[in-house]
Amino acid sequence: MGWIIAIIVGGIIGWLASLVMNRDASMGIFWNIVVGIVGSFIGGFIGSLIGIGATLTSFSIPGLLMSFLGAVVLLAIVNMVQRGRAR
Repeated sequence: MGWIIAIIVGGIIGWLASLVMNRDASMGIFWNIVVGIVGSFIGGFIGSLIGIGATLTSFSIPGLLMSFLGAVVLLAIVNMVQRGRAR
């Protein structure tokens, strides 16, 4: 049951991050889920560096915020990499 919740929450976090980063039109639901889950790992890492106790195993508001931050950081990196390519 935990994996299903992680997929649903990851999809929502990824979708919200893609809206903020203006990439919603180019991403489908699969990539929203991937961005949300990878973003939660990045957010957990950032949280551990700055001392916020957001862990990946507990469902909390700081954890959701750090997951969102991680997804936005991931999409910012993707934007910088794709900006160098010819579209």
